[in-house]
Amino acid sequence: MSTADGVPDFLRMFSDPEAVTRYLDGPRRFVPGLADLHRMTGVLLAERAPLDAKVLVLGAGGGLELKALAEAHPGWSFVGVDPSGPMLALAARTLGPLITRVELVRGYIEDAPPGPFDAATCLLTLHFLEPAERRRTLSDIRRRMKPGGPFVAAHGSFPQKEGERGRWLSRYAAFAVAAGVDPQQANAARTAVETNVSMLGPEQDREILCGAGFSDVELFFAAFTWRGWIAYA
Repeated sequence: MSTADGVPDFLRMFSDPEAVTRYLDGPRRFVPGLADLHRMTGVLLAERAPLDAKVLVLGAGGGLELKALAEAHPGWSFVGVDPSGPMLALAARTLGPLITRVELVRGYIEDAPPGPFDAATCLLTLHFLEPAERRRTLSDIRRRMKPGGPFVAAHGSFPQKEGERGRWLSRYAAFAVAAGVDPQQANAARTAVETNVSMLGPEQDREILCGAGFSDVELFFAAFTWRGWIAYA
């Protein structure tokens, strides 16, 4: 998913100052139960992560999950990776004094430190990647983790069969409208997802996680067009 100049569409979008300004409000209106997703992520990681865990957060721009995890687990430290400079700057502002426990890295997974990390997350990010790139990215995350470490992934994932995709995308837009998004903006987001984002079905997403080397993959979150999994390195 790239533009003619080779810059990924998603990175161009998250580098736009106006889009970055609106970002913190957007996920809450488009993702049902976002705060609970962050809370569940912390609970699942804490099942195996130590009290002084070092956690890798891929797709950390904006800082919402970093802030939620840092507040809930005061002994954890984090490395947050994101390709967008403006989104990382927003993450730093979102974190406020919590930034002392976070290292922010501009780039992709290959730019992250080698670890090993006790745990890792990738929230609202993998649906921007084509299947082969998802598998490579997930494999690179796993290689940076301690054996058995918990990993949480959550992103757009819903039935893709004929007739199903359009119905679920309409529900995606309808939820946003019900959450206060302008209908024109919600429908524009629906169109953008339908034409530009590489959504897969939950079964395919699970297969990619397993193919990347993760074990005991379990679905823990399902909310309209969104799914979340817990798995282990």
